[in-house]
Amino acid sequence: MTDRELINRATQATKNAYMPYSKFAVGAALECSDGSVYTGCNIENAALGCTVCAERVAIFKAVSEGKRSFRRIAIYANSSQYCVPCGVCRQVMQEFSPDMELLCARSDGRYVSYPLGRLLPSPFGKEFL
Repeated sequence: MTDRELINRATQATKNAYMPYSKFAVGAALECSDGSVYTGCNIENAALGCTVCAERVAIFKAVSEGKRSFRRIAIYANSSQYCVPCGVCRQVMQEFSPDMELLCARSDGRYVSYPLGRLLPSPFGKEFL
């Protein structure tokens, strides 16, 4: 799958976002090591702490289907800024695939690529437990 195809899947996922409070739809498309792809969208809740980001929805869907290793994730929002994951999502990514690539896209079709380690330096991992 090309970068553009993965970003297009993330873009499509925004159509399912439930964001009545922020009005900010985010979509994610996660490519697993076996080539399978899981999508997610942000899901808000009136109790804001219950809100779940698109990235974690995609990751949790994959994990619930037995996947544990990921190549990359595309993240898209209809914004002039690149859509980068929050700290909680970065930590969840670290749990499963510390070497994964992140494709962060914006509304004009441009995107940037980051290794997870660049966005989450000195992560907390299993070795600390």
